[in-house]
Order: sequence, then C-alpha cells, then structure tokens
Amino acid sequence: MKPIITLLTDFGTADYFVGAVKGAILTVNPEASIVDITHEVPPHDIASAAFTLMAVCSTFPTGTIHVAVVDPGVGSSRRAMVVRAREQLFVGPDNGIFSYVLESSPEPEAFHLDRPAFFRHPVSQTFNGRDVFAPVAAALASGIEPEELGTRISDAVRLPSLETTVSTDGHVHARIIHIDRFGNCVTNLTPAELSAEMIAAGANLRVNDSVVKQFKDFFAEGVDGGESLFGIWGSAGFLEIAAMNDSAARLLNAKRGDAVTVWTRAVTGHCTP
Repeated sequence: MKPIITLLTDFGTADYFVGAVKGAILTVNPEASIVDITHEVPPHDIASAAFTLMAVCSTFPTGTIHVAVVDPGVGSSRRAMVVRAREQLFVGPDNGIFSYVLESSPEPEAFHLDRPAFFRHPVSQTFNGRDVFAPVAAALASGIEPEELGTRISDAVRLPSLETTVSTDGHVHARIIHIDRFGNCVTNLTPAELSAEMIAAGANLRVNDSVVKQFKDFFAEGVDGGESLFGIWGSAGFLEIAAMNDSAARLLNAKRGDAVTVWTRAVTGHCTP
C-alpha cells in the first residue's frame, strides 16, 4: 500500500502554502498518497488543531504519517518534532499540537528533529511546513525511523490535560474543549465521568448561567418541555452540548475553556433547576 501522509494546517487554500508542502513531500517520495484533513484551522489556534488531530487520527490505518502545522512560533527556538503513537507517526512543531494524541496514547514516544540532513535547504525561517516537516514526513514514508531523524525527548510541550476533576462536594468539573462550525460545544466529559446511570437519575449540566437538563441519542430526537439545549455523545467520544437547528455556543454565550459542571441527585439529593 502506498504510504499515507495527511496534512492538517491553518494555511487556508487561497495561497501557495499547501501546494508547496505537497510538492516538497512528492519531491522526496513520489509514491506518497497525500490526504488533506483540513487547512481551515483558525489561524494560530493550536488547541483547535490538537482536538481535530485527536478526533480524526483513529480513522486512518496503521502506519499513517500525520503532518500538523499550526505554528505561531515558526522561526523561534521552539523545537520541531516527530511523535510515535497509536501505531502512527505525527510530524510538526513542539508547541502543544500533539498534546491530546500524547495524552490518549499508552506509550507514546517523541523525538526532537535535529538532523538537518533530512530537511529541504535552504530552510526558510517562516515556512518550516515546507522545509522541515514535509521532507521529514516523506523520509518517514520511505522507511526512515524516527530514531534516525532526531533525539528522543520526554518534555514535549503540553496543553492543559483533558482530565476532569471532582470537587469535595462531588461535582464533576469539566470544560469546553472545542466549538465546531455548527456551534456545538464539545466538552472533555466521557462516559467514564458521566454515565448512563447518572443521566437516567437526572444529572444536568451547568454552563455559565444556563442549565442543560435534556440529553439526546441523536440530533433529530425530540426533547421535553420546549428545551432548546441538550447533551449528546459526539462522534469523537466526548459529550457535546448542542441546540436543534441553532448554535449552542451562541445560546450559552460560550467559548472554549468555559467551565462545565455536572450536578447529580447522588451529590445534592436533588437536581437544582
């Protein structure tokens, strides 16, 4: 099978940047199959890219190489890196973009790309996507191992963890980690923190000044009492707060990072409306 290299960037498609990255890959490895995940990550939004990469990588086969470039620190002292995780490889800047992949993998390995022989020269201080990450990905697709490309590291930059916390009063404290183009608010809650039994017992969610009481199995399912907001398990495995034919983010006046608190009868004896 042809080696698969995916691209995830904030480059957009109006300029030459994506085409140049593809050209640099194909110059080194003409057999590579290049797949665009997206080039519409909001400019410089590392956390958005980290979520998207985590959500999509499991759909690709073993051995896929993912190039992720959202790089506001290009040209600075930030490191270039390759990560081995989930039986795949990830190439990009060491700025937190691989945080969620690293966190969700049992035994990830990371390497600082410090072997310039594998780069495209001269290396532009403003376009490492073309001159560093693209040729490194192509080398990996040709069978080069990460150990040949750089030095193993154990201090990769990390974004705040996806783990939730439980306060002394028993409430589960989570947050919004992503808002998609429909305005759905993706939280870091998984079924481990919010079980079906908790929902059946009347759990609700507190976000800003709003209470979300309803939960759905699919978007078109009806809700009781005229409530517009509801919780639903999204395809990435996290609980999302959504609104039928509307933006939950707008209705909640929510942004990424806002707190989400789970209240249950087991904690309070009742669910405060």
